[in-house]
Amino acid sequence: MKENRVATLMMDDGRSIELPIMSGTMGSDVIDIRGLGTLGMFTYDPAFVSTASCSSSITFIDGEAGLLYYRGYPIEQLAEKSDFLEVCFLLLHGELPNAKQKSEFSGKVMKHTMVHDQLARFFNGFRRDAHPMAVMVGVVGALSAFYHDSLDINSPENREISALRLLSKVPTIAAMTYKYYTGFPFMFPKNEFSYVENFMYMMFATPAEDYVPNQKLVRALERIFILHADHEQNASTSTVRLAGSSGANPFACVSSGIAALWGPAHGGANEAVLKMLEEIGDVSRVADFMDGVKDKKFRLMGFGHRVYKNMDPRAKVMRATCYEVLEELKLEKDPLFLMALELEQIALRDEYFIERKLYPNVDFYSGIVLRALGIPSNMFTVIFAVARTIGWVSQWNEMISDSERKIARPRQLYKGATQRNFVPLANR
Repeated sequence: MKENRVATLMMDDGRSIELPIMSGTMGSDVIDIRGLGTLGMFTYDPAFVSTASCSSSITFIDGEAGLLYYRGYPIEQLAEKSDFLEVCFLLLHGELPNAKQKSEFSGKVMKHTMVHDQLARFFNGFRRDAHPMAVMVGVVGALSAFYHDSLDINSPENREISALRLLSKVPTIAAMTYKYYTGFPFMFPKNEFSYVENFMYMMFATPAEDYVPNQKLVRALERIFILHADHEQNASTSTVRLAGSSGANPFACVSSGIAALWGPAHGGANEAVLKMLEEIGDVSRVADFMDGVKDKKFRLMGFGHRVYKNMDPRAKVMRATCYEVLEELKLEKDPLFLMALELEQIALRDEYFIERKLYPNVDFYSGIVLRALGIPSNMFTVIFAVARTIGWVSQWNEMISDSERKIARPRQLYKGATQRNFVPLANR
């Protein structure tokens, strides 16, 4: 164990300060810069690219090695051997459940899948063509107006109930958002189904006929949920923690996370992949497109990652899932899929892309899978939000339980005007 290590900062005026070096169980060491304030200085780190904003024991990423662990478990193992609610229990409680714990947890989650009847009426206040994420931000945030019996954030019992409610009700709200947008009647939950089966039932069933889940497609969506359940301190998770640091209720915090996820630079990447493929138009034009990418004429979507400098570990799982779904639905000759395959092959053998480590990421494949499942592109980020809810809740709960919790208050490097005196309007 590394102990009592410091980094010494020397100032031009001769002053110095020793800053402790801290180590986690895995990953880079960090320098504790909290003492800099005694020198009247702060660090400057736009977008927090080199700043650890918190300590956490939930998710670990090694971008150079291409690793993603939930509570120490490799994402590939969880995607292959686990199911989504088991992963939810793991993220929330820190350990995989035993059989009894899993059964009890699943029962509690499914118990809360219905939403208040008056909440369902909220949808009539939105235009039918409203973007589904706009609806999600509003309706999820409104949950605090209906379930205010569990808003004491200092109560572990209240936090548990709120976590269960969010995990249960966000899929219901997401499916209602889809039904409202398409003009079909809401399909309320059926707790005889599993979590993912129930979501697909609410999305795709109609009152006119019975719905029988296709287990291969259910498993595909389950993997998407598992792969997107958490991803360390990304923009939306940091937003949830930032909002939560003020003591805001968990429903408001998750709503803020949904708003951050809505940004095209965060949650809209898989939708951008499909748009790119549609603009390419045909597999015969892929080579010219990739030449245009190298000439900076076009932007290549779904390749590379800000964190992963190696292959995105989630992409390996999603690639196999993509093949399984398209084979099940007899869509192997789908034009978009054929274009995607050609893009993938060029990127993996062309030195230009290899040198820049532009490997296919999870978004490259997930958009194709979601489209094959019958989910329209404007719902892709909503699916992401359903999956990420457990990550947001787990991170929020960890933050609230942290003895070092304070309201977040980033500093700034001010570059505006210096002091000046007010000039009356007549003299300007």
